[in-house]
Amino acid sequence: MDLPKGLTITFLGHASFRLDTPVGKIIYVDAWLDQNPVCPEEMKKIDRADLFLVTHGHGDHLDNDLVEIATRTKARVIAPAAVNQYLKAQGLDQMDFLQNGGTTESAGVKVTMTQAYHASHVNTPGGPAYPHAAVGYVVEVAPDFRIYFAGDTGIFGDMKLIGDIYHPQISVLPIGDRATMGPLQASHAVRMLQSPVVIPFHYGTFPFLTGTAEQLKELVKDDKIWVRDMKAGESWRG
Repeated sequence: MDLPKGLTITFLGHASFRLDTPVGKIIYVDAWLDQNPVCPEEMKKIDRADLFLVTHGHGDHLDNDLVEIATRTKARVIAPAAVNQYLKAQGLDQMDFLQNGGTTESAGVKVTMTQAYHASHVNTPGGPAYPHAAVGYVVEVAPDFRIYFAGDTGIFGDMKLIGDIYHPQISVLPIGDRATMGPLQASHAVRMLQSPVVIPFHYGTFPFLTGTAEQLKELVKDDKIWVRDMKAGESWRG
């Protein structure tokens, strides 16, 4: 499958992605850069950004420097309500309000927030705070071209509805197991989502994340689903 002209998807390692859109905007999904052990050094500095999407507040998805980066770049931020509260308490006031099921336009794309099943919190100096459930996002990056970022989650039946309603051409799914679904659940998830392409993430970064792209490929080999396993720092360009 070819990407729309002008779209670039860059995997920054673990669970972090950068989208360069056909209209020239830069969107980060779950930016965790400075402390990310697999993110290439040259990609850890953000000079420009238009939108940050945050699925939940765990430290491997919410960069410690997000407030500084978003303030400096004047980027908008979309996050679960509890994460919004935390960011506001840190002095950031450029959030775009969105709740589960809602859609908004920001940075030239349509963003829909979806549910995810993953308990979360923000690690503050006083300990875990701002408890919340994680979310996912469907991002329409070009007319009639949508990418579903599931975030950290286990499988859930309403993925079938996400597929029926939004028809994401690409689904970005966690496969590491233990902290999220593994390859087996992900293979069923991508069938429900009806996506011809799946990009796996959240695996291999740490020893306990044992799921592999090879296992997922074996599980979907008869379904005409392309497992686009990207290496940290790799870009896919349209």
